[in-house]
Amino acid sequence: MAVIDNTRAAYVSNGGFSALNTLFAAFATWNDARQTRKALNELTDRELEDIGLCRGDIDDVAGGARHV
Repeated sequence: MAVIDNTRAAYVSNGGFSALNTLFAAFATWNDARQTRKALNELTDRELEDIGLCRGDIDDVAGGARHV
């Protein structure tokens, strides 16, 4: 007697799509933080002070721990 399991293929296909979305979202988040960190590092200390930041705040702001 032969048994065909067709639910497994659908699960893998759907799971693969979800994993791809998760990977893309993680990359997009990382890239946004990288661009923010780069832009803030290009500012002078005076410019950072004008927006209420210091050099030590850059990683927190880029990581989303603090909203300006």
